[in-house]
Amino acid sequence: MSDPTDDALATIASILDQPETQREAENSGSEGSAAPPAEALLTPDEEGYSKIGPGPIAALRFKWTARRGGDGEYFVEETIGDNATPIVSGPMSKQAAFRLVDERESEARRRFEQLRQEMTGRAAAAGGEA
Repeated sequence: MSDPTDDALATIASILDQPETQREAENSGSEGSAAPPAEALLTPDEEGYSKIGPGPIAALRFKWTARRGGDGEYFVEETIGDNATPIVSGPMSKQAAFRLVDERESEARRRFEQLRQEMTGRAAAAGGEA
């Protein structure tokens, strides 16, 4: 089974690999090209906890949400985009669930930045060859 992060990053790479004029035309709608900051929607003191990963397109952006289940156990739902069926991990303790959300978001941000640097390097190299 492939890692959903790898699939999403490959899709993002293919989008970023398009010529600049084509990307500008696609981004002329409501979607911005800047990655939103990581966002904690709920604090660890509340019943749940969410973070949204980086990315230029909301339909490809990861979201991790820790939710309280029965018996004080927590589950982490991982989705890509707004309408995806979540992949659920758990049950686990509240601390473990919040830590998993933080770790997944941090890893996705690290991998996104690495991919962005690679793509920027490719673009710079291609521009120097012209």
